[in-house]
Amino acid sequence: MRDVILIAGFAVALPMCFWRPWFGLLVWSFFGYMNPHRLTWGVAYDLPFVAVAAAATLAGLIFGRERMRFPVSAVTVVWILFVLWTIVTTQFAVAPDDASYELSRMLKVQAMIAVTLLIMGSRQRLEILVATIALSIGFYGLKGGIFTVATGGAYRVWGPYGSFIEGNNEIAFALLIVMPLLKYMFDMADNKWIRRGLLATMVFSAFAIVGSYSRGAFLGGAAMAFAMWLKSPRKLRFAVPAVLLCVLVVGFMPDSWTNRMETIQDYEQDDSAMGRINAWHFAVNLAADRPITGGGFGTFTPALFQKYAPSPDDFHDAHSIFFEVLAEQGYVGLVLFVSLGLLAFRTGSWVTRAARDRPDLLWVTRLARMTQVSLIGYTVGGLFLGLAYFDLPYHLMAILVLLKQHTREQLAGDVPERQPAAAGEHQGAAGAAP
Repeated sequence: MRDVILIAGFAVALPMCFWRPWFGLLVWSFFGYMNPHRLTWGVAYDLPFVAVAAAATLAGLIFGRERMRFPVSAVTVVWILFVLWTIVTTQFAVAPDDASYELSRMLKVQAMIAVTLLIMGSRQRLEILVATIALSIGFYGLKGGIFTVATGGAYRVWGPYGSFIEGNNEIAFALLIVMPLLKYMFDMADNKWIRRGLLATMVFSAFAIVGSYSRGAFLGGAAMAFAMWLKSPRKLRFAVPAVLLCVLVVGFMPDSWTNRMETIQDYEQDDSAMGRINAWHFAVNLAADRPITGGGFGTFTPALFQKYAPSPDDFHDAHSIFFEVLAEQGYVGLVLFVSLGLLAFRTGSWVTRAARDRPDLLWVTRLARMTQVSLIGYTVGGLFLGLAYFDLPYHLMAILVLLKQHTREQLAGDVPERQPAAAGEHQGAAGAAP
């Protein structure tokens, strides 16, 4: 039954992907982040929904009349340079076949990020995109949180099979990143039932993150909570429920979880932690041998560990976005990658400063702040997890670029945009815009 419903719904949505490419991007995001076909057991399980949605969307852009404008900024210039550099490093890859496959996979993702930059500039489209991303991943937070509570935290939470977020570390990482987006939606919603649903999703997502037993997500969550507190205009009002939630969630977990988190301090005695450090040394040694181009995509292999790793038989994946890029794209790629993140974060700071005195742009400042917090979560959590080419952080950067473009247009025209009052704000502030 799930297969029939999913295929039928996709068939209905597919023509709209062509006629309305922005809607196609939403469909692509929904299937790319949530992977609903992985929740079926029949023919829909292996159908290429993401690829078909992408093809229909791109065809609609080519043959349709959608107004397109690519925002040129420091972020987009460095982003283009980074993508081009991955093409260059693939030509010098130590494993050409694997590198070509991974490059093709990355370029497909980056093509849709480009579509985001081209057509998702309006407030309505941006907010629907944010909701699509946050709720698609938040679904697993709600589901995983309920599972954690029901089982007393005895088992780990996992993501959808065959996706970027399949592993327990990866799903916790993704949930961590979208938590600020859920918070933005909660702050801006004025319907009490929507707010209650979002609150439940955030609370259960916290249980799911902890229930993943991911130490990287635990550290990233601590850093992100602090950043969210700094960004909050009402710090005490945010801090009290946040601390209570942390006490509730951590106190709920069994001793096995506490024992695993305590290994962060004694990492020298933990085989998994030492394996990650061995992988990081591997990346540094490989980059020392190939400093410009690195090894290209797919360099973390047992064969190359025999040559570059301090402990050749202790093979691990990158377990860090920075060491992953260093090994695969060289120092040039690492500089571009780090610069891209810093410039995107700086763009968010520009937006919050430029729009803070405009009540009609309240949504812009809130979304920019929460997107910055998501990037902090990605950066800190990414120190211990190799998802450098995951589409979510690039979507966040694109959102910040579009927010800057929107803010500039509003300030240049000096025409306040009309918007409904945000929940939690008195009518005087929200109603002053018109």
